[in-house]
Amino acid sequence: MPSTRQMTERSKSVVSRLKQSQVYRDYEKAFGETMGLPLNLRPLEAFDLPHHGSPQENPFCALMAQTNQTCSACLQLQSKIEEEAQMEPKTLKCFAGLCDSAVPIRVGDGLVAFLQTGQILLHKPTKREFTRTTRQILKWGTEVDLKRLEEAYFQTRVLTKEQYNAILKLLTIFAQHLSTLSTQLLVREQESESPAVSRARVYISKHQDEEISLNEVSKAVNMSAFYFCKTFKKSTGMTFTDYLSRVRVEKVKNLLLNPHKRISEVAYATGFQSLSQFNRVFRKITGESPTIYRERALAAQ
Repeated sequence: MPSTRQMTERSKSVVSRLKQSQVYRDYEKAFGETMGLPLNLRPLEAFDLPHHGSPQENPFCALMAQTNQTCSACLQLQSKIEEEAQMEPKTLKCFAGLCDSAVPIRVGDGLVAFLQTGQILLHKPTKREFTRTTRQILKWGTEVDLKRLEEAYFQTRVLTKEQYNAILKLLTIFAQHLSTLSTQLLVREQESESPAVSRARVYISKHQDEEISLNEVSKAVNMSAFYFCKTFKKSTGMTFTDYLSRVRVEKVKNLLLNPHKRISEVAYATGFQSLSQFNRVFRKITGESPTIYRERALAAQ
């Protein structure tokens, strides 16, 4: 049975290729133009806001994403949706009463991704609800332009339950198509990967917390370093160094969820030889510092 890290890596790989497919790009464009709602295809354990930056993003949600406290509340909602939408579509409401939904994409018995939409209301917004929402926002100590926030809140798209359920039904059907496409992608990946590369992946996984080198891994799979480099890059799309870095960073992400571990401990426990190297590699791969990643990930738990 694959580990959590392997499942997450597989999910990211599948989502990356699905997003590049013409069928997904056409559907995403048609969905946005027809429904006027955001749509996002997300890998497992994606600690981010799924619709932030989308042309169809709800103006109210866009304002909420600009502050740490409200952003944290939204991230917690995303984590909960992912947890509850493992087998079937799930809709949850945020602190402001807006709905967000996730539709699972499964391959066999495994979960590989989610289709997400939402940021809508199932009834017309009221002054009373907005007042309750602003009380919570102010309680968090969030600084926000209440006038602008009120205008954005009352611009929220309103749908009936029947209309929204029909939209989720369409996404469920599309998720089935993406499931079939995902299966094809995974089969091609397994067929194209050489036994030597598969053995190299296993070796790296077992020794990732050690100071391993290209020569060491190539010897372990009985190949010359030069030929191993070419074969590994062709099969994985990454150099040996980049792949090892990504494997280590994924391990780091899990360890950072333990608030009692110092960041320096985590760095050395996962095979990095210096803090400067660790910080540079982590920021390059994730786009943020280990400290900021930890704060955001812990807030989402």
